[in-house]
Amino acid sequence: MDDSQSNAPLRADAGAPASGVMHIRTRLTADFTVISNALAQRRGSAVTVGVAAYISSLPDGSSVSITALCAHFDEGEILISRALRELEAAGYLERRRVRTPSGQIRTRTYFYDVPGGDPDTDTAIDTDPATDPDPDPDPDPGPGPGPDQPQEPAALSDADPRAVAVLASLRRVDPRLVLSEREAARLAPAVTRWLTAGVDPSQITALLTARLPDRFLTRPAGILAFRLRETPLPAPPPLPLVERPVVLPFQTCDGCERAFRAPEPGHCRECRSRECRSTESRGRLPAAC
Repeated sequence: MDDSQSNAPLRADAGAPASGVMHIRTRLTADFTVISNALAQRRGSAVTVGVAAYISSLPDGSSVSITALCAHFDEGEILISRALRELEAAGYLERRRVRTPSGQIRTRTYFYDVPGGDPDTDTAIDTDPATDPDPDPDPDPGPGPGPDQPQEPAALSDADPRAVAVLASLRRVDPRLVLSEREAARLAPAVTRWLTAGVDPSQITALLTARLPDRFLTRPAGILAFRLRETPLPAPPPLPLVERPVVLPFQTCDGCERAFRAPEPGHCRECRSRECRSTESRGRLPAAC
């Protein structure tokens, strides 16, 4: 006799959700990182969460500068630097300036699994600013400049027109160097300082466009800001030589023995005038008059 068949649907697994993600769990015993749900499920930028997860997975001593992170991620310097500031504001990241026994100043970076933890037990990375630069080209200016720093113009109309002209001409050399009005207003004061120092506009253009990378990891304004900040000012062109006027030697007047300057010996101006008046009265004017 044939077996009985049933068209009834199979009973769903107890507790399984009807929709949404289904986790396939695997117990890991090596090469894994524990991250709190508060960090993994943090609302906001996915770049911030990804940077946090990546830093958590790094061993102590790894570099987490913007340059090192950009070498790992596809995002540019602006997004990476913004993610680091968000983690710092949320208390996951802390950067301290410390002095080494040799007297050097280094930046020690602490990463907290939970904000407010003990810095002696969390990830700590040393970054030497001299060997591992950490430029921050984010166009967001953040806190205002200190009393010793010039104020940046609030709008392009407030910027030096000579500096704006230099920045606008960069796209003729490299079409990728297209700047917005806000970026041009932000970069203009640095270009003005170069112009004030006597650097020719064509020389500034050459310095800003030389040896650019084939692929930009950030907005062009970030690269230009870094170059304007870190490139030493070139020496101004030498001043043109100005010929000094010829100084005539002193002569002794043959008439009154007064000293006067002249290319050859003879009479001073007063004696020549007296002689001219005397000869003129006799109806004869000498050639010297």
